[in-house]
Amino acid sequence: RSIPPDVQEKLLQFARAGLAVATMRGKSYLSMGGVSMGIAGSIVDHAFFESYLGMRVEVIDMTEFVRRIEREIYDKDEFARALAWTKKYCKEGRDYNPPHQQRSREQKDKDWEFVVKMAIIARDLMIGNPRLAELGYAEEALGHNAIAAGFQGQRQWTDHFPNGDFLEAILNSSFDWNGIREPFIMATENDCLNAVAMLFGHLLSNTAQVFADVRTYWSPEAVKRVTGYQLTGRAAGGMLHLINSGAASLDATGQQERDGRPVMKPFWEITPEEARKCLEATTWYPATTAYFRGGGFSSNFLTRGEMPMTMSRVNLIKGLGPVLQIAEGYAVDIPLEVHRILDERTDRTWPTHWFVPNLTGSGPFKDVYSVMYNWGANHAAVSYGHIGAELITLASMLRIPVAMHNVPEERIFRPSVWGAFGAMDPQGADYRACAALGPLYGRYA
Repeated sequence: RSIPPDVQEKLLQFARAGLAVATMRGKSYLSMGGVSMGIAGSIVDHAFFESYLGMRVEVIDMTEFVRRIEREIYDKDEFARALAWTKKYCKEGRDYNPPHQQRSREQKDKDWEFVVKMAIIARDLMIGNPRLAELGYAEEALGHNAIAAGFQGQRQWTDHFPNGDFLEAILNSSFDWNGIREPFIMATENDCLNAVAMLFGHLLSNTAQVFADVRTYWSPEAVKRVTGYQLTGRAAGGMLHLINSGAASLDATGQQERDGRPVMKPFWEITPEEARKCLEATTWYPATTAYFRGGGFSSNFLTRGEMPMTMSRVNLIKGLGPVLQIAEGYAVDIPLEVHRILDERTDRTWPTHWFVPNLTGSGPFKDVYSVMYNWGANHAAVSYGHIGAELITLASMLRIPVAMHNVPEERIFRPSVWGAFGAMDPQGADYRACAALGPLYGRYA
């Protein structure tokens, strides 16, 4: 006898979510720095990680980067190789800063060396590096057993040193100077809650993740007024401009393909040619010194459209605890000139993803604007594929209620006991079940 198709999918969904739970347990979130610009998501709640995810929090001060750079606590051979790779594959773009705010060529060359060292050191801090033990640094060689991390950067670091955009983008990608490898999870501005959503997405999809600001809703009327272009297709009802200076993986360029269509692949399926195309589609612009006073470089690319994507976010609410938000949708294409005009309304040195959520006609998904209006923070994690159902199953295992989602009912799989908390009100039942059962790893207080 064969297993019915719907049961097959439920078993696989359960297994994928269960593996994610098991993979996180006993690992660490590494907080590199503290709270960035008062952002609530970068106020790292140790109890949340321990009670809900079975993880611990490790904390370092950003001066650890300075110490390791100045005392040369890194693999110099790897640095030489990494710098040569960066010079070959990471093309530098035009400096859009006003002449009086531009850094000299000598400063930019030193900035490149600095940010490459930052990337190597951030990785060593996360997972360790046995080479450091050979150099006499046994403790530093151990790392922090981190499955995810965040770099504060702004403002104390970036007012004085080159920004963390390069380290964030490269670590989040599926390739670097050492070749193709599993992507790391690195949140900009030390937004640990977005790092958790990125971690969920990676463990369920096996792909690299995007960290983005939910920056702007562009209505069809506004686009027409500003550019003269009428949005069509998936974007006919408007679109969200997802953009952030740092932690979007270069995989999100959409230069990987399957059957002639843009995709983001698990790292073991990516070819060297696809990795090269992702790098070629990316330009590294000198950082905007109006707010990155210490210089650095920001990645810029435009995500190819028609890729299925899932936007998610974990929010932590006093008196309630964590909740998860999910919005399945698509990256969309618009004419390049239209993109240029809209992109220059914000920072043109950053990567852009034009995203349209799937609409249901009601609640937070009645239209595109309502999705942004109901989003709990300025940040979102974006994963390749429609993985909302897997996220819901994972959330039920961790006892994290889902505040909003647009996943069709037939794809949702939670433990059957959820029905006992209100089968006619599945969203309310989710909140009641999570509250009654409590966090997977013990009381959250």
